[in-house]
Amino acid sequence: MTTATEMRTQILNKAGEDSDFRARLIADPKTTIADEIGSVIPDGFDVEVHEDTADTFHLVLPPSQTLTDSELADVVGGFGPKYGSGSGTTW
Repeated sequence: MTTATEMRTQILNKAGEDSDFRARLIADPKTTIADEIGSVIPDGFDVEVHEDTADTFHLVLPPSQTLTDSELADVVGGFGPKYGSGSGTTW
């Protein structure tokens, strides 16, 4: 099984070598990644591609570790993405 880190490396390497792939990745990341990896990215899971430029740097932060009141209520009630009843995704 390919890890997320391995997939990311594969995609970044190909985008650096193949200008057509890079353009398709920017225009339609979900389809392009699914075609490259051979795996469907589920509905409800978004992929955004941002291209750095000479004067723009994108910093990606990990998800916040703070739960909203709704998420906390789901956890207390035994619901959540692991059980298929929450609003999150497992992809």
